[in-house]
Amino acid sequence: MKQRFVFAVLMSFILSLLMTCWVTWINLGWSESFITHWSKAFVLAWPAAALIAFICGPEVQKLTQKITSNK
Repeated sequence: MKQRFVFAVLMSFILSLLMTCWVTWINLGWSESFITHWSKAFVLAWPAAALIAFICGPEVQKLTQKITSNK
């Protein structure tokens, strides 16, 4: 359980950081307010992403095993 939690937190951190940067850049470009908008988006996205990763992780793992298993 501890490993699942740490994985969800770290993976959601990286994905939220990069995705909010990308979407903010697409929408605003490199403006003076970029960092402000990006940080606000990240702070809002990370907790949601962490919760989703923690809840959906086991089912995604099962689906991954089904897709990649050699039958």
